Amino acid sequence: MRFGSVCSGIEAASVAWHPLGWQAAWLSEIEPFPSAVLAHHYPDVPNLGDMTALPKRIRSGEVEAPDLFCGGTPCQAFSVAGLRKSLDDDRGNLSLTFCEIADAIDDVRRAAGQQPAIIFWENVPGVLNTKDNAFGCFLAGLAGESLPLLPAGGRWTNAGCVLGPQRAIAWRVLDAQHFGVAQRRRRVFVVASARDGFNPAEILFEFQGVRRDTAPSREAGEVTPTLTKECTGVSRTGHNEDGWYVTTLLEMHDTVGALCADSHPGAYSGQDAYTGRLIPTHYRKSRRAQSTTDHETWVEDDVSNILNCFGMGDIRSTDVVAQPMVAPTLTAGNDPSRSPQSSEVTNQVAAVHAASMAVRRLTPVECERLQGFPDNYTNIPWRKASESPDGPRYKVLGNSWAVPVVRWIGQRIQESVK
Repeated sequence: MRFGSVCSGIEAASVAWHPLGWQAAWLSEIEPFPSAVLAHHYPDVPNLGDMTALPKRIRSGEVEAPDLFCGGTPCQAFSVAGLRKSLDDDRGNLSLTFCEIADAIDDVRRAAGQQPAIIFWENVPGVLNTKDNAFGCFLAGLAGESLPLLPAGGRWTNAGCVLGPQRAIAWRVLDAQHFGVAQRRRRVFVVASARDGFNPAEILFEFQGVRRDTAPSREAGEVTPTLTKECTGVSRTGHNEDGWYVTTLLEMHDTVGALCADSHPGAYSGQDAYTGRLIPTHYRKSRRAQSTTDHETWVEDDVSNILNCFGMGDIRSTDVVAQPMVAPTLTAGNDPSRSPQSSEVTNQVAAVHAASMAVRRLTPVECERLQGFPDNYTNIPWRKASESPDGPRYKVLGNSWAVPVVRWIGQRIQESVK
């Protein structure tokens, strides 16, 4: 598969699709720094520059008409973070230029007896709800309609498909966090084509079950014990007061037991389940029968041993677990005006935050990882320096695609055209 890429940026498409054996026929980027990144990583692939000149150059035969055409035209005109001038913005109008390039590619391929190209486009979800129906105009351009398409329900949904006289089209909003990167990044992905036997809906939609949905099975599975209000963090077997048979639980080393109904702070005076005291039920019940003079002994002998199994350290009489560098939850009882003890706890928590909590920017390498690029992919020689400054790297990474999402779509296209 050979592909052409417009608004190429730092070429997430190539990073995503080279493992599939696909090769870029040409790129199109005009910004200086991303163009330098392209020249550094893909010196043998021509950068054609201005995309508005491509329809004429493709029809003349100067530029190859590839098997797949992709691009993510500028999102600033559609993003809720911008002025949202949509198609009144020259950058927004490049989405319609994208359709012109797709038409030029298909005209040349048909004249040569080749199958039409597969079209791939990406943008921000804001394009779905502009005042001028920009997405309807874009779909009409790809579908071959003379008038903008209108959404059936009054607004464009996060997924759908259209069959027009010129192409079949499918779109879907996908979030990068579901593809193995640690960020929420929702984007609209469009796949379209007039190729025989190619269904764009099969690329973007998973008909065998939604992601993370398990197919039904008729076979018996492993039985998981049910946690009831009598289940504690200590193994035991027997009947509870309601007659239910309880077999369980766990050997609690790295596992924290479930908070039951009687773990609520209102279960009895002095207990706060949210300050880190996770005490099995029968220990809590035994406390009711003891006098207040036994409190310290009870805490030392029983609770601390349990908490130490979790690596939580000792427990203090203030009901706050003393775990190094971890701040417990502040409750109403931590009001300094109510007791000297709570004032001491509040000061301790403040000290923990001051020592360990600091805000910093993500490094460029971390941003590369969040987008699925190799480490230091954007760290190229730049303006007579051996390395790039951070500013341009942040910008091009923010404008790029999440590589794992694009690779997933590419894999599904490849399976479909075999």
